[in-house]
Amino acid sequence: MNGSFTVAAVQAAYVLLDRDATLARVAELVAEAAELGAELVVLPEAFIPGTPLWIDGRPIWDGDGPWYARLVEQAVIVPGPVTATLGTIARRHRVHLVIGVQEREPYGATIYNTVLYFGADGRLLRKHRKLMPTGSERTVWGQGDGSTLDVVPTPLGRLGGLICWENYMPLARFHQYAQGVDVWLAPTLARGDGWVATMRHIAREGRVWVVGVNPCLRVDQIPPGLPDRERIAPAPEPGDGDWIEPGNSVICDPNGQVVAGPLRHQEGILTATIDLSQVTESRRLFDPTGHYHRPDIFSLTVDTRPKPAVNTVS
Repeated sequence: MNGSFTVAAVQAAYVLLDRDATLARVAELVAEAAELGAELVVLPEAFIPGTPLWIDGRPIWDGDGPWYARLVEQAVIVPGPVTATLGTIARRHRVHLVIGVQEREPYGATIYNTVLYFGADGRLLRKHRKLMPTGSERTVWGQGDGSTLDVVPTPLGRLGGLICWENYMPLARFHQYAQGVDVWLAPTLARGDGWVATMRHIAREGRVWVVGVNPCLRVDQIPPGLPDRERIAPAPEPGDGDWIEPGNSVICDPNGQVVAGPLRHQEGILTATIDLSQVTESRRLFDPTGHYHRPDIFSLTVDTRPKPAVNTVS
């Protein structure tokens, strides 16, 4: 609990709806992060095969058939060939790798917003499916269940966290805190100063290191071969220029101070030295599930049973 290591938050562009091209991009990015000394490399939400941009650029259910069909085709099956390749990348560079993917079941057409955790030996340690898609995301992503909320014990420390606006779910946070999470990983699409404030609050509330990681994408980075390319993306917001996704990556220490970022309007890799002794030292003042909790007054019940579509009894 007193070790230290380097974390890299990789803010980069994916190749939209192209799983293999994005996977090749991941290999390059992880190699770059490893050269910077990173032992933990974190990539953004839904990075493979990229954000379903059309959900915010078109009226609901309007003309997203070709794009959704392409997304199902390019989605990641866990475990499968993509996870095998990601494991090889992690093992080659001896890094713990955390990355967001869009996942589907082997014979399914529902997509799940999933984060994968790999050990430095290449093993897939855990997957977490987003519990509650936000707004228009509900037209694309299904809901996860309580079976993927475990914190991951690793030689670097106990890794955990939530995806994007899941981080606003206080009971989900409390469940992670109770498992002794040390390093909180928040792959996200959220932008702006309000999100940075959220990252700082979680760091201070949980007395954890927080790594928020965003993708960034310009209009001209949408592949020209996609059908109806000019209709697929929403217009950039005022002040973002040509950036559809402007980025917003940030790293905070357990006292809620920003130690790297926020990084916006550019691709890049943020790094920081994670000192776990700062976690234990700061919890002397405030431990949300220890001495600063009142279990005689408050209790939380979490159903961690998986919820498959079919339970077969033979």
